[in-house]
Amino acid sequence: MSSSIPKNILSLAKSNDLIVSVRIGKNGITGQVITEISSQLSKRNIVKIKLNKGIVSNSAERKQLFENLSQITSSKLIFYRGNVAVFWNG
Repeated sequence: MSSSIPKNILSLAKSNDLIVSVRIGKNGITGQVITEISSQLSKRNIVKIKLNKGIVSNSAERKQLFENLSQITSSKLIFYRGNVAVFWNG
């Protein structure tokens, strides 16, 4: 998470006004999930994702999963807390 992110984007990412638009369920990261995230990023530039509990066992694994998603979707992980992460196509 870098300081090159505009304040308005970072503020929106931390806001409760931004709704979760992708949920990652028991099947984990699939091709369909990646396609959906990429599609949403191309339309809106910002996507909020929530992992179902039990997908990863600890915070280190969760952070790694979010960072991997960021690389795969060519986006920036701009905020995460618990099982929720926000990605930006900026």
